[in-house]
Amino acid sequence: MSEADNSDKREENPGAIPEAGMLGKCIDRVGLVFAIGIVVSMLVLINEVVLRYVFNAPTIWAHETTIFLCGAAFIYGGLYCAARDKHIRVVLIYDSLPPSMRRIFDFVISIICALASGIFAWAAWLMVQRAAFRPDGSFRLDRSGSAWDPIYPGLIKVFLLCVLTIMAVQFLVLAYNYARGRK
Repeated sequence: MSEADNSDKREENPGAIPEAGMLGKCIDRVGLVFAIGIVVSMLVLINEVVLRYVFNAPTIWAHETTIFLCGAAFIYGGLYCAARDKHIRVVLIYDSLPPSMRRIFDFVISIICALASGIFAWAAWLMVQRAAFRPDGSFRLDRSGSAWDPIYPGLIKVFLLCVLTIMAVQFLVLAYNYARGRK
């Protein structure tokens, strides 16, 4: 099967690429949850506008909730794009290569991305240590400090750590499957 046939097939069957394995399929399916989160954030904002400007009764939770939901969706979006192979790439050299060389480039790029994701996950862990644990070692998530004071800042930092860790594993799966030449 030619590379053009492959790209046509990917457009017909959207979803995780075969090289992403079972992890990629799971990541692709969970993406729906974050898409729904974006819709929920829109509904929360519409609710806030109506309450504020029609009933003169604004809420104290709408702004932080929409920021949290959209932030979580954007963080997950990086993982989602990696599983679908829809991330931004400079294709000036890549597109001019034959398919066998592209697979080598895909392998090398996946290894570099796994390494980068692992380093960022380590940095996120350092951030989570400060955001989730008190100096005495007890667990307590950072809070926003607003009138409502939710734990969203701490949750988003823990979520970032989880996504970056999974992303590193996803890139290792991709590298393994590219090295094997598996589709």
